[in-house]
Amino acid sequence: MAKRVLVVDDEKLIVKGIRFSLEQDGMEVDCAYDGQEALDQVAKNHYDIVLLDVMLPVLTGFEVCQQIREFSDVPIIMLTAKGDDMDKILGLEYGADDYITKPFNILEVKARIKAIIRRSSSSHDKEEKKVLVFDGLKVDCDSRRGYINDKEVNLTAKEFDLLELLMLHPNKVYSREELLNTVWGYDYPGDVRTVDVHIRRLREKIEGNPSDPQYIHTKWGVGYYFQK
Repeated sequence: MAKRVLVVDDEKLIVKGIRFSLEQDGMEVDCAYDGQEALDQVAKNHYDIVLLDVMLPVLTGFEVCQQIREFSDVPIIMLTAKGDDMDKILGLEYGADDYITKPFNILEVKARIKAIIRRSSSSHDKEEKKVLVFDGLKVDCDSRRGYINDKEVNLTAKEFDLLELLMLHPNKVYSREELLNTVWGYDYPGDVRTVDVHIRRLREKIEGNPSDPQYIHTKWGVGYYFQK
């Protein structure tokens, strides 16, 4: 089945170019040109990934990302201004899975989209259902859902990947570089701050007291681990 992508940008020439290139690779592409239109599209349709520009009319990309995360864990790649680290950090804070800086090479865009869809699909296609449970925290690896005391927690794709990896290897300390390479991939151009942002967001969702975590702990100077 063809993968379905939503491309969101108010620059119609950019949207047209991305759409043409992705359709050449057999993907189905929908387009939106402002934040509210993008939000409406995601709410009523299923997408395998959303390519979302930061600077949009009506609602900004950050606002769209934040509101999507209230009801969906669809992977989101944000398009940010070249060299604007704050946009990248904010995008991750609001729940984006990845970012690409403008101006970009369309081959890089396609490679990132395919890599994220491939990782997401492989996780969804597990043959054997696996449920990880520890002291009120439950992770269903098959449905990719997390629960605290039987109440579902809305996790992004990358937050889920991090939690699943750490729970599958309790008490193993992963360096930030290892987590970046394993969860985002060796070709990911971001830095270890990406990991720190996602760990902080994950703790805010699953820990009763994020400053004194029960599950995900920090090994100072090394990285993170799941304590069991």
